[in-house]
Amino acid sequence: MPGAAVASTNTATNASRNTVTNNEGIYSFPALNPGTYQVKVESAGFSPTVRSNIVLQVQQTARVDFALAVGQTTQTVEVSANALLLTTENASVGTVIEQKSIVDLPLNGRNFLQLVALSPNVTFGFQAPGQSRRQGGSRAEQNIAISGMRGTWNNYTLDGVSNTDPNFNLYIQLPSVDALQEFKVQSGIYPAEFGREAAQINVSTRSGTNDYHGTLFEFLRNSKMDAKPYDFIGTSPVRAPFRWNQYGFTLGGPVSVPKLFNGKDKLFFMSNFEGFKSRRSDQALYTTAPVSWRNGDFSSYKSPLYDPLTRTNVNGVLTATPFPGNIIPRNRLDPTSLKFLEFWPVPNLPTTAVNQNYQGPQRTAVDKDQFNQRIDFNQSSNSQWFGRFSWTDEFTLLPGLPLSGSTLYTNSKQYMVSNIRVLSPTKVNELRFGYTTLYNTSSQELAGKRNVVKELGLPVNSDG
Repeated sequence: MPGAAVASTNTATNASRNTVTNNEGIYSFPALNPGTYQVKVESAGFSPTVRSNIVLQVQQTARVDFALAVGQTTQTVEVSANALLLTTENASVGTVIEQKSIVDLPLNGRNFLQLVALSPNVTFGFQAPGQSRRQGGSRAEQNIAISGMRGTWNNYTLDGVSNTDPNFNLYIQLPSVDALQEFKVQSGIYPAEFGREAAQINVSTRSGTNDYHGTLFEFLRNSKMDAKPYDFIGTSPVRAPFRWNQYGFTLGGPVSVPKLFNGKDKLFFMSNFEGFKSRRSDQALYTTAPVSWRNGDFSSYKSPLYDPLTRTNVNGVLTATPFPGNIIPRNRLDPTSLKFLEFWPVPNLPTTAVNQNYQGPQRTAVDKDQFNQRIDFNQSSNSQWFGRFSWTDEFTLLPGLPLSGSTLYTNSKQYMVSNIRVLSPTKVNELRFGYTTLYNTSSQELAGKRNVVKELGLPVNSDG
């Protein structure tokens, strides 16, 4: 039926798009945001027909056909039905994980990528590539293999912009589960717009709606509620302190300023913050020098120690005189070496040999914070905008001997804006722009706190 007026309306925001059918009775609404829609068709001499509860998923082409009945235009035929699950408009193969599953299913650490394992041909949770450890944070602790491909052959997109780290093909932003609408895992055949990698993980964030919705949460784990760890070596402490706090909020709705502006049906926001703090203490064994060795007394060392100042070369044979009693005079100990002893603690376990004689607490600290802000603007039935800002900050302290641990710090920001503009019933322009920053560094525990090189009196190279 040519020339029929068709309108699609997002039931959560009342954002509406209009078009007309062509000579073959075909209509199209390209680049709609995921959500629940109502579609209405009108034509002279026929009763208007409305089909509601059409769920449009991320990266989906939903075909919705209508049969108009002859009748008065004042009578509306209403049909409630979902879009067909069988998609015949393209050959894309994938699995959509919707918002209800993301929020309701149990996730250790609230990492929604664990749900990728719900898709066929996916292996999740095996050891991550060693080099990715330098990226820090959660991204270095997981590996996803899709259709038998390597875990680093995945492409991540967030709201239609690239979200893939070019170094190791890991994700950059990992939004909180409460900030997500849904995501889709695609393998094999997918649209050319993605362009690269063996599999796609396409994620979409939530928008605000005409109703205010919010969540406030905290997940707590504490060693006071845990059983005592098993003592394998006979020296474990009574307690192994452990604290885990994951907390945050999500708030969305229309932008409204009392007596000044009402954003219903027009302007919406979604704000999300999630913080994570973990403090864990374990025990580890090290081998360090006994007190006598630190003073030059190596009498307990069975092999002789030779004085390098007495070394001679006779007919190509090196000879030297041992230190009497394997005791090195105090004035022969290098001052720089003595300063290094600060980072080499005194043994605290009785052992018959110089081996695993120091037990030290391994205090691992992890701090992660993230913020997501999305704004949606229905400028008109021919123009819709939305933009998002995401920020992530992660810091991890990896323990070792006292003052000798290492740190991982990662900070990223992502800005994106999108505009869908209807130019005519047959022309729609989509503009999408994204800008992402990623800062990552791996360093020693005292970096930026103490100039150990200067304290030890060591020479500094020309690069500083």
